[in-house]
Parts: sequence; structure tokens; C-alpha cells
Amino acid sequence: MWIDSHCHLDAPEFDVDRDAVVAAARAAGVGQIVMPAVEVAHFLALQRLARATGFAYALGIHPLYVDRADDDDLDRLRDALAAARDDPRLVAVGEIGLDHAVPGLDRDRQEHFYRAQLKLARDAALPVILHVRRSADALLAGLRRIAVSGGIAHAFNGSVVQAGQFVDRGFRLGFGGAMTFDRALQIRVLASGLPAGALVLETDAPDIPPHWLYRTAAERAAGQISRNAPAELPRIGAVLATLRGWTLDQTARITGANVRAALPRLEALFAGRG
Repeated sequence: MWIDSHCHLDAPEFDVDRDAVVAAARAAGVGQIVMPAVEVAHFLALQRLARATGFAYALGIHPLYVDRADDDDLDRLRDALAAARDDPRLVAVGEIGLDHAVPGLDRDRQEHFYRAQLKLARDAALPVILHVRRSADALLAGLRRIAVSGGIAHAFNGSVVQAGQFVDRGFRLGFGGAMTFDRALQIRVLASGLPAGALVLETDAPDIPPHWLYRTAAERAAGQISRNAPAELPRIGAVLATLRGWTLDQTARITGANVRAALPRLEALFAGRG
């Protein structure tokens, strides 16, 4: 059984065929999906989706959404975490973090929301799901000041040294569609060489499509879509298996165990208590 450790199944790209997307994922052997929130306005819909599908979720405010959030949203997040304290489907605070790749974003505001959400995760005794884009050192600086119980550094593309620092703090590192491109040399080096216990698989669907779904700008302008989906996870896993010299069964078992270690509340769902 495969676990997709990061999928935005609540995204509007899935509104027309969400049930079919879920059915295709299950048919492909994806038995569990972790769905991170991106803003407070989406929390209730995400929780309803988790109940309907049996999948897991995280609550948080994404760094790309902090410019349209207000400080009261941090109070709303705190209240939502408290209200869902006994919900086994709530497995983390996320997606939170820092994005230093998109021009024009207010880095101070991102930092404010990041550190505030680390404190909420610490107080709730929950791991975090981190957005890491050209921001690994700044994220690590926050973690040194506000310790949390590990989690997942999603779509990791930092250095080997940075990877080791996250792992030392109890984090697993997410690998997905970007790993499938031959030119993604740094990501493939990390996926090949990091300790087996550091790796988790993800799709980030509908984003970060693997190479077999990629469309050029001209193709997209002509109406071709490149929507990623959780059913692609086993094929992404096959790329990791090739890089590591593992079988598919080993890859599913190792990466699945790593997700469960990173997000311990998942165990209740696998035990049938969800």
C-alpha cells in the first residue's frame, strides 16, 4: 500500500471529478493520503473531505496565502486545532513554511506566520508539514528557536547538509514529481543517497506533475492539461525504486513506514479507529 504524504485533493482543479480521482488512486494502490490546508477559509471543507474519504489532513496557513490572511487567522487556526484535538484524521500543522522563490512576497510577514504556527504546533504536540522553496536555512533557524516534534519537509530540494539538519530534527523529506525528471540532478542525488528512513513520497497534486504529465507552455496554451493526481504515486515510487535499487514492494513499505513515523497520529487510522 502506498501513502501520498502531500496532496491538495480539496483544490478546485478536482471539483469536476474528485470522486473519480479518489477511486483511481485507490485502484492504483494508494491507501492513504495526507491533505494539507492552505488557508483558514478552507478548513471546514477539508475536514468534511477527510471524513468522506477516510483520508488524513493537516491545518495551517501556507506562505503563499499569508498576504491575504490577517492575524486573527492565527487565532482561528489555534481554535480549529483545539476543536479537532480528538480527530484522528488531524495529523499535523501544515502546510506552513517560507517561500523565497516567488518575487514580491513579504518575507517578514511569512516569517511571522511561520514562527507563530510553529508555536501552535508545539503547543498542540503535533508535527508540521513544511513548504521549503529556497528557504531551507531560514526554516531551520526557526526550528532551532521553536522546537517541534518533527514532521515532513515537503518537495525538498536543498543541499545534502541541509537535508541532514532536517533529518536530525526528526523530519522526513518529501520526493515527488520533480524527482522523475532526468535533469533534476540534485533531487535525484538526494533521493539516491539519503538514509532510507529519511524518504517519503508525495504527489503535491494537482501540482508538480511528473515528467510523463508535463506539458510545455505552448501545449498548455493549446488546452492540454498537466494536472497531477494521487494515482500517479506508484509510478513516482517506481522512479525512487530504480534510483535506490529497491523493489516496488520495498519502496511502498519503506516510504509508508516513514510517513507513519513522521505523522504518528496516522496509526489510529490504520488501526481502524478513524
